[in-house]
Amino acid sequence: MRFTRRTGKRVNTTMMTGFSPSPLFERVERARRRKHKFKDTQITLAHGSGGRAMHELIEGLFLEYLRNPLLEKLEDQAVFDIGRSAETIVRSNGHSQTRMAFTTDSYVVDPIFFPGGDIGKLAVNGTVNDLAMSGARPLYLSAGFILEEGFPIEDLKRILESMRDAAGEAGVAVVTGDTKVVQKGSADRVFINTSGIGVIETPVQLSAARAEVGDKVILSGTIGDHGTTIMIARGELELETDIESDTAPLNSLVREMVEEAGSALAFEAIHCLRDPTRGGAATTLNELATSSEVYIEIDEDLIPVREEAKGACEILGLDPLYVANEGKLIAIVAPEIAERLVKRMKQNRYGQDACIIGEVKAEPRGIVAMRTGFGGTRIVDMLVGEQLPRIC
Repeated sequence: MRFTRRTGKRVNTTMMTGFSPSPLFERVERARRRKHKFKDTQITLAHGSGGRAMHELIEGLFLEYLRNPLLEKLEDQAVFDIGRSAETIVRSNGHSQTRMAFTTDSYVVDPIFFPGGDIGKLAVNGTVNDLAMSGARPLYLSAGFILEEGFPIEDLKRILESMRDAAGEAGVAVVTGDTKVVQKGSADRVFINTSGIGVIETPVQLSAARAEVGDKVILSGTIGDHGTTIMIARGELELETDIESDTAPLNSLVREMVEEAGSALAFEAIHCLRDPTRGGAATTLNELATSSEVYIEIDEDLIPVREEAKGACEILGLDPLYVANEGKLIAIVAPEIAERLVKRMKQNRYGQDACIIGEVKAEPRGIVAMRTGFGGTRIVDMLVGEQLPRIC
């Protein structure tokens, strides 16, 4: 589930930089605070976009029926403690409990094969990344397949080979699973669900609600690569480019970030980690701003976008900030460690283009805005509607 809620956390406003909210900002902030009731009578593609409609579906419907303390946090994974035995204490470096992370995700991408990956690689990496964003070391995955009657066995072999290779790179094992076959026309070739479990072995406390005034916003690399690749692979754009999906396991990158923070005796300096998938970087930043009740300001000139992705988005009238990624992360960290983390991230193949793109401020709470290349500032809202169905 890709939604966070506000926690009522108080924010220190003494660090404001003279911000004077305009009537527009005030109206947006009031609208954000208003609890929306779920009134839709039918499911639309927008409910799976990762944007506002999906958030309303999850909070207004799923949470109402399935509410429990772990689910109420609405993070990308559930984090919980297990065990109090002497053996557990020894294995967890003196801690009385072992922290675990658990997540699940489903994949319906179309096409199922695309430059840089396929639905199998996406399924493994996506679940590994959701675990990694909690600071967990991913351990084991399950894989459930819904296959359409008539699906070619050679295509299934190709997907399984890709999953095997992706799991090997990430250092996880697929240890259980399920297979269902439905009549031709009842599904589109193949859908995959993967669930994963991992262990949190360090004192990090990562949450969408932990962003603080003064924090820096780090992006691990270029945005929009995956969504642009899928658009081109569908034949929606008659372009010949070398762009590929960025699908990748980010657990090694996160591990190195945590190690760097630990070497500075600053595990607590990493506050939030998120991978901006459906809904793009813009939606993820809005989730963080809303949950932490802070104002996030980013700089357009600092956000890395490949020229191919930028050109494709311009043709279709899309903003790269809202286009899906499958191998990038956003980190919100204390300012004193930000540059050090970026330097370490650049040493990892999946963080070579890491950079600081913005900072966290106090007001107006729950808002994301961007300083444009023309010197102005515009609100960056959560994705509304459906840009690219079946992107992952």
